[in-house]
Amino acid sequence: MRQRGRPLFADFTRWADMVVRRRFTVIVVLLAGLLALGVYGMDLHDRLSADGWDDPGSQSIHEARLKDEAFGRNHIADVLLLYHAPPGRTIDDPAFSRTVVNSLNSLPQRFPDQIAKVNGTYWRTDTGVSLPDVFGSEDRRYAFASIAIRGADNTEMMRNYRHVAGAFDIPGIDMLVAGGQPVAGALNDTMAHDQTRMELFAIPAVAVLLFFVFGGVVAAALPLIAGGLTVIGAWGVIRAITTVTDVNSFVSPVVSMIGLGLAIDYGLFIVSRFREELADGHEVPPAVRRTVASAGRTVVSSATIVVAASAAILLFPQGFLRSFAYGAMITVTLAALTAVTLLPAMLAVLGRGIDLFGFRRFQRTRGTAEDPDNRWGRLAGWVMRRPLAVGIPIVAILVLLIAPVRDIAFGGISERFLPPDNETRLAQEHFDRIFPLRQTGPISLIVITNDTRDVPGVLETAARAPGLAAPFPAAVQGPSNPGIFTTDTVLLDPHRPDPAIDYLRSMPLPRGTTVLVGGTPAEQRDSVDALLHRLPWMIALVFILTTALMFAAFGSIVLPLQAAVLNLLGLGSTLGVLTWIFVDGHGSRTMNFTAQPIMALVLVLIVSVIYGLSTDYQIFLVARIVEARRAGASTIDAVRSGIAHTGRIITAAALILLVVTGAFALSDLVMMQYIAYGMVTALFIDATMLRMLLVPATMRLFGDFSWWSPRLIPRKRRRPPADPAAERESTREVVHSAVP
Repeated sequence: MRQRGRPLFADFTRWADMVVRRRFTVIVVLLAGLLALGVYGMDLHDRLSADGWDDPGSQSIHEARLKDEAFGRNHIADVLLLYHAPPGRTIDDPAFSRTVVNSLNSLPQRFPDQIAKVNGTYWRTDTGVSLPDVFGSEDRRYAFASIAIRGADNTEMMRNYRHVAGAFDIPGIDMLVAGGQPVAGALNDTMAHDQTRMELFAIPAVAVLLFFVFGGVVAAALPLIAGGLTVIGAWGVIRAITTVTDVNSFVSPVVSMIGLGLAIDYGLFIVSRFREELADGHEVPPAVRRTVASAGRTVVSSATIVVAASAAILLFPQGFLRSFAYGAMITVTLAALTAVTLLPAMLAVLGRGIDLFGFRRFQRTRGTAEDPDNRWGRLAGWVMRRPLAVGIPIVAILVLLIAPVRDIAFGGISERFLPPDNETRLAQEHFDRIFPLRQTGPISLIVITNDTRDVPGVLETAARAPGLAAPFPAAVQGPSNPGIFTTDTVLLDPHRPDPAIDYLRSMPLPRGTTVLVGGTPAEQRDSVDALLHRLPWMIALVFILTTALMFAAFGSIVLPLQAAVLNLLGLGSTLGVLTWIFVDGHGSRTMNFTAQPIMALVLVLIVSVIYGLSTDYQIFLVARIVEARRAGASTIDAVRSGIAHTGRIITAAALILLVVTGAFALSDLVMMQYIAYGMVTALFIDATMLRMLLVPATMRLFGDFSWWSPRLIPRKRRRPPADPAAERESTREVVHSAVP
């Protein structure tokens, strides 16, 4: 809309002028800057953190800090080596025990910087304690050893464990390696493998898809170049962030997935619009300027909304989610930057050479003012002739897909995220079966009291908590603070800790005594509670931000509200599908995972990404509808024209993201499967049911009311020209506000 005579998109026009005039300088500076960031970020993987899964302000984390200060860091479950005696013999067999003890004694000697000591085992060793009744099974067929890995935090411990991961095996001895560090290492290694798979298979598949979309090698290469430079540039920026705060290791595959997908999508929109402008008869410099002023503006609007949706995640305290927010905001910003600077500069240099090395049968491009009579336009027209007959069944299908959400359950990360046949998971589960009272995730208590005589009574009351596998043993007194005691035990079912935690946190206590409940079950419970408490605020913030930004872009309050309702339908349907698959367990055998609660942290991530991407596609579609409306078309004609122009490109963009994210559907890690299947489901619903069917149906029902706004800013609407020829000329004179 015009405001007080100011040229439409003046800022973007000036930006486009600068890019065209200084195109070689822009290319050199952007390439050099992004490549330099890539070189700087080459060691990013070594600087990422293994922490950030918990709420740092929760009672359980306070308990863990207090315990570390009073008793030192607990390394009892770092590495658990489970030994199986040879057939027909026991763990007391001299030859067997001598071989095992010699191996255990050598570990701290061979790796003094990584292994602190043997905490304890069945046999007598040079370090640690020997407790046969604790470290040996009743039938004396199994024994285990606890190994302490050096490190003040999980990240340092993980690095040290990786250095010694292959040093525990003993030739000829049947043994398994379990414990906190092996499980964490298996989870991280699986994520790294997933990223490699995506880079090896998804990128070539996207290249082939782009070739058929554009019909040429040069045009297809440009979005890929933008995507690759975006990802490596993001690595460098995130590497810089690691110098001031912890960044979780999960951010790396997320940056690759979202950054590559969105950057290629943005490049797709820019290149497509440029070809349309050339088809209109414009010379190369004006075509680039018009592309940036129209498609570039929409890309920036879209990226702003995705960044805003990601920024809302900063409401949550967990470092894992904050790391994702940093990665997403940085990556999407760089994707938009390359789309409105580097790509236009390259287009200005290539000009009509954009169609080199291709097939003309795929390169037919209609102009921006030419109303294509294609399947997308015909579909939109068919829908708008029967909006209720189309809309009601589609909404009913989406509501049906939402229904399984009633069974949704939340949990934390554990070895069950690995496939049922994973070696590390099998080792941990085998250990837990043989030594059920030595599980790596106990529930623990810190008792702070002014009268030590109250401690036995507190423990007696705590022992009545439901779901305990054994009573709390006698508490250990703090060596430097006699008023602090600690004890722990395990749960019968560590995946259902709520009854025990609720009881322990509400049990009556003597005056002057405080009890803090911690341990892995409490940490996961507190993390979920923090998420559920803040999730409504996050959704409200995302809704307000996206609505405000879309109102600023289109001048209508109805269009953002319509988009919000459609996005919520798509999001709810996606969560319903995820619940049906991963919580209810449909397809678990085929996809080789264990049905279990959805990790709450990943749920927040999925909500943010899906809502942002749904709004993203809505903007690309509605922007073109608004463009036709401003050129004088009726609401019905504007909707049909907008869908006709964008249907093919939005479908191609969705397919590209489907390929990129779909590569993670083959992951061995159920957490990555959540994200992959969530994205695939959301993209399919968005690009078909929502954008192609419900948008035209709802806009037909709303009619001209779709354009209503509070009119805080005076607007002028262009009237339809008197004849078709004038209409085409008028359309060419408007600086467009949408992408192809």
